[in-house]
Amino acid sequence: MAVGEGLVRPECVLATRDGDIYSADWRGGVAHLNAGGKQTLYAGRMPDGSDPKPNGIALLPDGSFLFTQLGADSGGVYRLTRAGVISPWLTQVDGQALPPTNFVVQDAHGRTWITVSTRKSPRALGYRRSCDDGFIVCVTPDGQARIAADGLGYTNEVAIHPNGRWLYVNETFARRLTRFALQADGRLGVREVVAKFGPGTFPDGLAFDEDGHVWVVSIVSNRLIRVAPDGTQTLWLEDTDAAHLAWVEAAYEANEMDRPHLDGIRSQSLRNISSIAFSGDDRCTALLGCLLGDSLQSLRLPVAGVPPIHWNYAS
Repeated sequence: MAVGEGLVRPECVLATRDGDIYSADWRGGVAHLNAGGKQTLYAGRMPDGSDPKPNGIALLPDGSFLFTQLGADSGGVYRLTRAGVISPWLTQVDGQALPPTNFVVQDAHGRTWITVSTRKSPRALGYRRSCDDGFIVCVTPDGQARIAADGLGYTNEVAIHPNGRWLYVNETFARRLTRFALQADGRLGVREVVAKFGPGTFPDGLAFDEDGHVWVVSIVSNRLIRVAPDGTQTLWLEDTDAAHLAWVEAAYEANEMDRPHLDGIRSQSLRNISSIAFSGDDRCTALLGCLLGDSLQSLRLPVAGVPPIHWNYAS
């Protein structure tokens, strides 16, 4: 079922206990759909006067947002108020300017986790199995930023395991779900591969359910996959065209995948799904963000999602 209307590239979606839904929106910020169905756009201009290109978003306790800037040649994390004021939050790490930036999320200890998919320019050069220059940034509660993990295969969304001992990350074009041991001081330790994905699966968004399984969203093939703690995969949903997927696969195997393989889609209803959020009173309704649609999609699942850090934030 479609949720919202007139959205522009709602790549990342969030939900709260009160029924509020938020999505990134390339009209300049964040779209908000409240429990009563009213839709509002919080939008502004970048400090240099350009249009923001928000990819990942995080809701803050005061009602403002962090968003990752996915510019053609520049990135960083910016704060957006509901009045439409945009200001820099993090634009460099280890003395280097952040490239186009993918995702941002905060954890229960006040740390902020940020991902950069690739350092390559243009970014489409990272649509390769060999891509290994993605990284994860950790920002401590006192504002100290560092690269926490490097050498990833097109870093996408990250999520903290419900037990707080692991950081999970999707490596989109390496086609794997990876996790790092999360130490008490926020440092990342041992790296493990949880699951490897086969043809047609390009993992992007992820979220945990209350059974400790991970729900992984795949762009291109519009797949929703439930990954068990032991790595076993269950395909829950798929909406794709076999010929289109074969075309993308051929380009991927030939190291020729490019923007047209992501910017075009053949499907019945899903428009290149990219993220997942659990919503509703029982958190059993999944909301799916997407790259190419003008609305979100929702479906019921048999298990509740783990409440995200922003679940109890007021609108």
